[in-house]
Amino acid sequence: AESLLYPDRMEALELVRLPRLSRVAVCGGTHGNELSGVYLVRELLKEKEQRTEKRRAEEELEEPASPLMLLSNPRAIQQCRRYVDTDMNRCFTHAALSGPLSDTAPYEAVRSRELNTVLGPKGSQRAVDLVCDLHNTTSNMGLCFIAYSDSDWICLHIFQHLQRQIPDIPMRFIHFDVSRKESYSLDSVGKHGFAMEIGPQPHGVVRSNVYTVMRAGVQHMLDWVHFFNSGTVFKGGFVDVFTMVKNIDYPRDSLTHNITAAIHPLLQDRDFCLLHPEDPLFQTFSGETLRYKGTEPLYPFFINECAYYEKGIALSLARKRRVMIPAIRVQTEEERQAREQHFTSEEE
Repeated sequence: AESLLYPDRMEALELVRLPRLSRVAVCGGTHGNELSGVYLVRELLKEKEQRTEKRRAEEELEEPASPLMLLSNPRAIQQCRRYVDTDMNRCFTHAALSGPLSDTAPYEAVRSRELNTVLGPKGSQRAVDLVCDLHNTTSNMGLCFIAYSDSDWICLHIFQHLQRQIPDIPMRFIHFDVSRKESYSLDSVGKHGFAMEIGPQPHGVVRSNVYTVMRAGVQHMLDWVHFFNSGTVFKGGFVDVFTMVKNIDYPRDSLTHNITAAIHPLLQDRDFCLLHPEDPLFQTFSGETLRYKGTEPLYPFFINECAYYEKGIALSLARKRRVMIPAIRVQTEEERQAREQHFTSEEE
């Protein structure tokens, strides 16, 4: 395809040429009880095997490029638990991947290094080009991309493409403003990466409607990669980005540290609805309303996420702003060679 231009969006910046996405990974089960990703990766692996067998039967030896599909935390998946020893989605900082590892290291610390070997090494030219890590949340968040950059044109364009292809599903792009060295989740191993977070869905449960949205999202993502690698030009435009500002914990007893309140009924399930100062925030177990004491309106998300009770997070708050993204297309071979020569000359 030569172009896929969107006339209803204004051009943002001049055309940016980006390297080909030759290696793409789709991962499920980083948290072993978030089942949409687990069952989707299993299904995609089964379909891939069926295609391979069909090609062998038809004596077509050449295997077209296909995404690498991984079940990230097999022990936690087997036990239908978030993790076995420690949260693996906090094990991918440079320090965690490069520090000494003892014989008694948590299983997830060992497994994260195995994944870094397969998908990375993180921060190297050998790392896969794109990682999509699949997650579920118990919060009412629709479909979210979570990334560490608000200027990764690849991830932002994929997100914009999904917005167009699945317009009836609420979608948001969440930005965690963390350096690449300190980025801690599996998707940070790739040159580009994001977590695809979909909810609400209880942990340890798979809901057909949530699974179906995830499958559609992954397929549209892979279609976009194919379009991009084929030379499609994607026009620039704007994307609303929610940058995380802070987390808020539940009120707690000063002696026992037990929580003393729950999310207020007027806030529950209202992820990404603007929270204003003095709006109801918590309701104590004795019935008192506790109000938001912030100085500015912010957007709540991960409201009452089940897995975050242990982390001391009742909800997260974000600022929203509009980010301009440029038109992009894949580099030609001549442009790639010229770029390599340019960097080689600079190094010399």
